[in-house]
Amino acid sequence: MMISSKEQEAPFPSPSLIPSTPRWWSKDTVAVVTGANKGIGYALVKRLAEMGLTVILTARDFQRGSKAAQALRSQGLHVHFFLLDVSDPASIKAFVSLFNINFGSLDILVNNAGVTFNEIDENSVEHAETVIKTNFYGAKLLTEALLPMFRRSPSTSRILNISSRLGSLNKVRNPNIKRILESENLSEEHINGVVGLFLESVKNGTWEREGWPELWTDYAVSKLALNAYTRVLAKRYEGCDISVNCFCPGFTQTSMTRGRGKHTSEDAADVGARLLLLRPEVLPTAQFFLWGSSSASIVHSKL
Repeated sequence: MMISSKEQEAPFPSPSLIPSTPRWWSKDTVAVVTGANKGIGYALVKRLAEMGLTVILTARDFQRGSKAAQALRSQGLHVHFFLLDVSDPASIKAFVSLFNINFGSLDILVNNAGVTFNEIDENSVEHAETVIKTNFYGAKLLTEALLPMFRRSPSTSRILNISSRLGSLNKVRNPNIKRILESENLSEEHINGVVGLFLESVKNGTWEREGWPELWTDYAVSKLALNAYTRVLAKRYEGCDISVNCFCPGFTQTSMTRGRGKHTSEDAADVGARLLLLRPEVLPTAQFFLWGSSSASIVHSKL
């Protein structure tokens, strides 16, 4: 799944259709959402819990995460809080161990945790290493650590990576990088190599003239890598009862956008939940879903 300029709008079910469809999930269905003490992550935890799933809300700040989970539990929702900083391998290891002790099996993983240090109209790469470490490597390391715990049920396990259109392949102006990422034989080693080249160009001060994405460059590269990893992972588990997709929620009103945006976190979470809870027989894999002109219009393309 590499997003290109060939994206096409496709029909997508109305939000009202999910409650009336046969539910493949129950309270025993376990979902993990990272970076969920606020914004889209928090709204997604709430929506999934409202739909009757057991949801683990994770956050890197203990007090904020605990407070968020308690607010949802006070509404009668089945939500648990676990501490998790995806940028810290030790934190991932501790989280996975605790999750294994308390739950053992997983059905849904939403890699939502992400950072940027730029204002909307800025493009500094001062914190590029932290952005890449969190947005790409954090999601990748956590996913790999949790893969053995997926239930692999007939309803199909689901991984949804919250991504961005900024990570579209057509934002890359360097033909060599584009050729690597377009390859049918794309591997994790290739993706790591591309990320390494970017960080080296940042270190050398050459990134502006080397054809990387022009807007929020470090964030865009982190999502470019995440999209590419989604494609590789989906191919690895094709036909193995596990679906791997990306979702770009569009310009959403969150702290990352300083409250600016075209729709709310709740709106984005509603669409994300619909993607996650699609019936097994219509659930795709290796797709990039993009917020369209309205919540009922979703653009998708093959990764």
